[in-house]
Parts: sequence; C-alpha cells; structure tokens
Amino acid sequence: MANTLVKTQLNDVKNFLEATQFKLEDFLNDTTLQQLSSGNEDDKDYCKLILSSLRKLLVNCEDTHDACAVILGSEPFQKAAAEKTLYRIFHQCIEEFFSPKNDAWYEDSRSAYTGKNSIKFYKAVPEAVQQLVKSLEAEFQRMREELEFYETDYRTKMIQSK
Repeated sequence: MANTLVKTQLNDVKNFLEATQFKLEDFLNDTTLQQLSSGNEDDKDYCKLILSSLRKLLVNCEDTHDACAVILGSEPFQKAAAEKTLYRIFHQCIEEFFSPKNDAWYEDSRSAYTGKNSIKFYKAVPEAVQQLVKSLEAEFQRMREELEFYETDYRTKMIQSK
C-alpha cells in the first residue's frame, strides 16, 4: 500500500514538473533580456538575475522530471529511490522557486494569510515576469504542502541510519 501511495505521489509530481517545464520553456524561449529591461543598466542587471533563476529552475525541473520517469518506469518500483527523489524535488525545485539562491525574489510568508501571491520582487519587473510567476505559484504551493512530509521523513531516516 505504501508503495502505491509513493508511486501515485511521484506520478503527480512528474506531471507537475512537466507542466512547469512547458511554461518556463515557453517564457524563456520567447523572452529576451532587451524585452525585459528598460535600457537602464540597473534594470538590466536585475532582469539578468531573474532570468538566471528561471533558467536554473527549468534545469532542475527537467532533471528531476527525468528522474521521476526513470523510477516510474522501473520494475519493481524502487520506493527508497522515489522518496529520495521527492526529497530532492522539494529542495531543488520547490524551495528554489520560493527562495532562489541568487535572491532574485523572495517569499512574503504573510501573504498566505491575505490570499495574495507570496512571491515579491525587490524591484519593479515587467508584467510578463509577474504573470509567469503568478501562473506557477499556486501549483508550487500545492506541491510544497504535499512534499513537506518527504523532506522531514527523509531527514529522519538519514539521522536514524547514522
């Protein structure tokens, strides 16, 4: 039964990653730095930072999507590998979306109480960037809530195995 639950979760996450990939690829393929920056060097540097974060997120989503596909296609189902992958997705994709390492944006945790989007930018960004992030945020929030269990469960297993 536990294998079925993990397998179902992994399949759901795989579908989420695939949809996220398509949105990010479409945006990054159709958007240039010149389109985003207003010509101001400061704006250009900030837009570079945002695009860099989005590219990193795309690569992480592609890599973990591929890992999900491999695990789901293997027989017998490798529950331990699936749980480790879900843990990795939580850190490399979900947490990276809400708090990118390069600080391109941040999460305002108080927004959850107001019903507003929680991703905030340090500077004004083009509408296209705001719309992309808004279109991704709800699903990332849903995945974060579903995968937090694997984050704590995996850490507990690692501590117990020492």
